[in-house]
Amino acid sequence: MKKAAGRMTYMGAGVGLVLFALFGLLPGSFLGGVMGLNIAGSLFGTPLTSNVLSRVIVGLSMLIGVMVSGIIFVAGFSTLGWLAGTALDRLGAPKTEAEKVSIK
Repeated sequence: MKKAAGRMTYMGAGVGLVLFALFGLLPGSFLGGVMGLNIAGSLFGTPLTSNVLSRVIVGLSMLIGVMVSGIIFVAGFSTLGWLAGTALDRLGAPKTEAEKVSIK
């Protein structure tokens, strides 16, 4: 990994974590909880009773929703940072002798 590409990858991951904390944590939990309610409702019937198994299903689906949201934010912004760093490395790379001769 080149210098700028590595730094920009880490910067992208940091930005992704911050944006996940601001914009992804609550919606991921909400959407996962709704999916869990739908799954538990289809298994046990609606309205749901307050037994342990339905609560476990909803809780696990909320956790999965948060994890998927975090993976999408961090992986997406890391990839964008890596692409930007690779572009900077390519633009700032010194020309080789073959490229210098072919340009003239």
